[in-house]
Amino acid sequence: QVQLVESGGGLVQAGGSLRLSCAASGRTFSTLAMGWFRQAPGKEREFLAAIRRSGGDTYYPDSVKARFFVSRDNAKNTVYLQMNSLIPEDTAVYYCAASEGYRQDIRDRYEYDYWGQGTQVTVSS
Repeated sequence: QVQLVESGGGLVQAGGSLRLSCAASGRTFSTLAMGWFRQAPGKEREFLAAIRRSGGDTYYPDSVKARFFVSRDNAKNTVYLQMNSLIPEDTAVYYCAASEGYRQDIRDRYEYDYWGQGTQVTVSS
């Protein structure tokens, strides 16, 4: 079993930045692929970023590419999401997720085995 705890959410003005953190426990962190997703009220859960176990490969949808950056520190069992140039449409609950073993497409939310409780990000205009 893997436990994931997100932190770093909050209220920020449009144009600002936030860095989310997700601390993992319960498994050797370096064996987990990690992803970030978000869900706004009335919308589907949306893929934001993913990073392979070694950190060598990262993935983003076009909607956040060049604004959002995922990284991981395997020594600290933590994955990060740096979010820049935030806009009100980024307002949502943000979730991190973990996937055990190799998965072909870690952009797909159904490839993840464990989820954090989420952290709220609110961007004011």
